[in-house]
Amino acid sequence: MKLFDVYNIYNIEPETGEGAYIFDTNKNKYLDFYGGHAVISIGHSHPYYIQKLKEQLDKIGFYSNSIINRLQDTLAEKLGIISGYTDYNLFLCNSGAEANENAIKLASFQTGKSRIIAFEKGFHGRTSAAVAVTDTPAIQAPVNKLHKVDFVRLNDTNALENQLKKGDVCAVIIEGIQGIGGIIEPTLGFLNEIQTLCIQYGAAFVADEIQSGYGRCGKFFAHNYSNVKPDLITIAKGMGNGFPVGGVLVSPEFQARKGLLGTTFGGNYLACAAAIAVIDVIQNENLVENAQNVGNYLIDSLKNINGIKEVRGKGLMIGLEFPFEISNLRKKLLFDYKVFTGVSGKNVIRLLPPLVINKEQADFFVNALKMALAE
Repeated sequence: MKLFDVYNIYNIEPETGEGAYIFDTNKNKYLDFYGGHAVISIGHSHPYYIQKLKEQLDKIGFYSNSIINRLQDTLAEKLGIISGYTDYNLFLCNSGAEANENAIKLASFQTGKSRIIAFEKGFHGRTSAAVAVTDTPAIQAPVNKLHKVDFVRLNDTNALENQLKKGDVCAVIIEGIQGIGGIIEPTLGFLNEIQTLCIQYGAAFVADEIQSGYGRCGKFFAHNYSNVKPDLITIAKGMGNGFPVGGVLVSPEFQARKGLLGTTFGGNYLACAAAIAVIDVIQNENLVENAQNVGNYLIDSLKNINGIKEVRGKGLMIGLEFPFEISNLRKKLLFDYKVFTGVSGKNVIRLLPPLVINKEQADFFVNALKMALAE
């Protein structure tokens, strides 16, 4: 048997990681400015994280959700405190796509409606409803297109209200900052309008913070820059620092009943141990503040580079738009300067480094980018 060949793969084989660095099988050292799609939040191989996973594995690794697992309660309590959502409830699952699936399902259960409003260039996952609300037709199979979804332009209040007026919308789903769409931010006023209109027309407000959350944008959630409180908040990626874990923060207005949602692996002992360790490290090392401070420093430095059309983002979720296709530039950064970066479309480099990076590492990236552009 061979692997199903669906990924574009660089000829690099990581072997170890430490902090913001990756070391490959040829002993090359790379600065990781992508964090494996924003997953590495507290840095590679953090000793406290490793310790907590090992300790848990020595006890028990898995059982189903048919028994008491007090690690889930500990995680929910810690997450409520660090996020400011102490009155919300937590449903644990395995990934961002699964989190969005369950949020949409909850919205439909709660409202009795079935149509979803999403936004142009948005991305929410690759499973059934999650990919249906993703504005990328090429990755939607015919079965995915059976969902009732309409896309409106980001920050277009009139278009949103015109859809909600029809009375059949169960949810409006929006990313805290659009990641794959190019690091595009909803305005703070638009987020307020979404909340107001959802209340007015009886729809659930779903904030997808899977990429933009967990401190990445300089606050715990990107929507914290506004004063909104979404009904449902989806999380994953940086939540487990590489261990598969996701979740939905659920408003107290949503009532649980037995069997409403379910998952085999969600909230298992190891996932909870990983997620608890991540919160501990974020708090103990002030990583949300670090993301804001180093992110501001990096953004200011990048704005002074000739050749960049626009610098966008907040904290350590940054998009660099160029007036040319950036495929070769990314290869130069990776193979000549040993820096991992991401991409959004053909013209945008996406930066999602671990929240532990410092100003010296930011300077290294800026200088590498300058040299790559000058070649």
